[in-house]
Amino acid sequence: MASTYDQASEDAKPRIERLLLPFQEFAHREESRGLLLLACTFVALLWANSPWAETYVGLWQTKLGITFGAVGLAKPLLLWINDGLMAMFFFVIGLEIKREVLVGELSSPRQAVLPIAAAVGGMVVPALFYLLLNVGTDRERGWGIPMATDIAFALGVLALVGRSVPFSLKMFLTALAVVDDLGAVLVIALFYTSTISWLSLGAGAVFLLALAVANRAGVRNPLVYAALGIGGLWLAFLLSGVHATIAGVLAALAIPARTRIDADRFAAEGRALLDVFQSSGDAGASVLANPTQAGVLEALRDTCEHATTPLQRLEHVLHPWVSFLVMPVFALANAGVALGGEAAALPLQPVALGVLLGLVVGKPVGIVGASWLAVRLGIASMPPGATWRQVLGVGFLGGIGFTMSLFIAGLAFAGTPLQDAAKVGILGASVVAGLVGWWILRSAGPR
Repeated sequence: MASTYDQASEDAKPRIERLLLPFQEFAHREESRGLLLLACTFVALLWANSPWAETYVGLWQTKLGITFGAVGLAKPLLLWINDGLMAMFFFVIGLEIKREVLVGELSSPRQAVLPIAAAVGGMVVPALFYLLLNVGTDRERGWGIPMATDIAFALGVLALVGRSVPFSLKMFLTALAVVDDLGAVLVIALFYTSTISWLSLGAGAVFLLALAVANRAGVRNPLVYAALGIGGLWLAFLLSGVHATIAGVLAALAIPARTRIDADRFAAEGRALLDVFQSSGDAGASVLANPTQAGVLEALRDTCEHATTPLQRLEHVLHPWVSFLVMPVFALANAGVALGGEAAALPLQPVALGVLLGLVVGKPVGIVGASWLAVRLGIASMPPGATWRQVLGVGFLGGIGFTMSLFIAGLAFAGTPLQDAAKVGILGASVVAGLVGWWILRSAGPR
């Protein structure tokens, strides 16, 4: 009987919903983001090593500009992606950092110690491993490349393991990656910044102050924050010499995280509005012909908006765009590297070996070592239900650098042969670390 009802309910859906259902299910799967990134990386590598390799390079060097009268801004498409689209990626990272600090795994000092310790160990040790092979040369500027963790790939691989991994371990990996992202942002801001224009940076500070004032004043309209964040803060940072993506993180920290009404008031107002809705219409009648019910729906929508925060709504709206547009386009534009001819020697270059050593060896050693030390000292506790073998598996998943590592490689070695060597190291290390982490977690089983 239930099956017949479910089938009837399915048939009653509009055809477009039935057509889009498989894509919606794919989008909601944790591993989907990683699979899409992997596909775009594969396409980029194929394209860069095909007879049409010149079109790959030429496409991303195509100049695009915005002009207002005599004032204009023109940059290659690659820079619009890395400085513009990636600002949205960093904006979402900023929202995640703020949420985790306010109400997530980083909100309690006791909870936060383990992922913070693991993230710090997972940043310092890989950088040291890289410097073992590159210190004292022009290659040492790439020390920040193996510090990063790609949360999309890491969580995607973790999802492939199945239910044998405790939920607490997923929370540990997520919190670790958030702290890791914060560390990468600080590294970019402090060590990968070109000559600074203090005038532009001062203008950025004014816009950041305006965002903070809007927050304190209770402004919740996202258009206000978009105008100040994109039209002001991002553009000022773009012209300042400090990487424009930092503006995305700073703008995110200014987004309001307070509700206008609490849960009890929302429940009371919601019930009252639903009672009015039910008593003011006939069964089966269209809401379109009932102005009272239409007004109740508008009031209910406002009540729902007042019970959520702008931070929640923006993160919910932007996350799919970042996962399924920004990051795949970034991978397509940055992962292509020619592997034939002289490039075949790239994996043996010190930059590639340093990145590989940092991500595949340094990451698990740093993450597990710092976690063990924190637990041993009694300042942190293990994720409930997790074993040290599983923490080791997560340590290897932390070695999947990819998105952030490619981004830092572009900052460290832009336009030089060393960038291709770094890309080869990142891609190779991400594959090895992902496979080893998957195997360890798969073979560990439940505690």
